[in-house]
Amino acid sequence: MKNKNCLITGANSGIGLETARGLAKHGARVIMVCRDEDKGEAARQDIIASTGNDQVDLLIADLSSLSEVRQLAEQVKNQYDQLHVLTHNAGLMSKQRSVSTDGYELQFAVHYLATFLLTDLLLDLLKASAPARIINVASMMHRLGKINFDDLQCEQKFGTYSAYGQSKLAMIHYTYDLAEKLEGSGVTVNALHPGAVATNIGFPGWMNIFLATPEKGVCTTLYLATSPEVEGLNGKYFNNCKQAKTSKGSYNRADGRRLWEITEQLCAS
Repeated sequence: MKNKNCLITGANSGIGLETARGLAKHGARVIMVCRDEDKGEAARQDIIASTGNDQVDLLIADLSSLSEVRQLAEQVKNQYDQLHVLTHNAGLMSKQRSVSTDGYELQFAVHYLATFLLTDLLLDLLKASAPARIINVASMMHRLGKINFDDLQCEQKFGTYSAYGQSKLAMIHYTYDLAEKLEGSGVTVNALHPGAVATNIGFPGWMNIFLATPEKGVCTTLYLATSPEVEGLNGKYFNNCKQAKTSKGSYNRADGRRLWEITEQLCAS
């Protein structure tokens, strides 16, 4: 991974932090994207101290804002002439319906729209750096979701797990559709379930004793980022470093194409 530029969103805590740390241990140049500058800088210094790799950069962006996603992409293109790994890890779980500055349901905005737009804006850079890898941190909870085209923003009905599941299902649809478009480009895209991990989102604190640590939960992400075994593998979903099946609905390519068209409109507005 030496001389490889690797960008990770949501990199100051949980799985994102351990992904950044793991890639730094592998000798990569790590580009951390965080929302909070103080927390991001503290995490950056922690990674440098624990790995001895001082090639760790920090970029600040609130990924719920499409304008900030665009600004982030411009900053990346201005600062780096190559990008080899793009990991979409930033995440949250909303107990009540919240909306982004653009008016979109917050989980849908961060997990899906930001992933779609940032990838699109950085795709030429990734292709120019090929072989390159895009990694979408999805979730087994996509099985609880359904792409509700009549209520994508959960305005009529909101449920914590159904809304979260829809946003992660959208990520998987996007993975499958983008993989088709990337064939032959030297860029691959795969999604993963990190496992039930004790992070600052999702589960009540008392459940943490039953959950994996972020250090263990990062294994599949690092596998997809670094392993020669997955070189050239495209459009797959992984669980515990092995290929796995996703929900039946996720293979409906008509839904995927319809969602793609709608997403282009949402990101353009």
